[in-house]
Amino acid sequence: MVLQSLLVFLLVTGCFVYAAWSLLPQAARRPLAKGFLRLPLPEAWRPALEKRLSTFGGCHCSGCDHAQPKTGGVKAPAAQVLQFHPRKRS
Repeated sequence: MVLQSLLVFLLVTGCFVYAAWSLLPQAARRPLAKGFLRLPLPEAWRPALEKRLSTFGGCHCSGCDHAQPKTGGVKAPAAQVLQFHPRKRS
């Protein structure tokens, strides 16, 4: 019974840590990642923590930082074509 309780405790703790890390805003994750890099953690975790320090996009796609800089003049935005794909019916 003790082994089962220990296993459940480890699983719930791991799930909690994963959910908390995933839901934290990126501004809070950066200092935590810097702090974790100072600790003697396994080397397999180091690339993932360094990746968290280097990404800047809110959705981790780094697309927002590649946007064109805004100019002082008013320009009409370039037209973009939207494609709508019909849903497959079952």
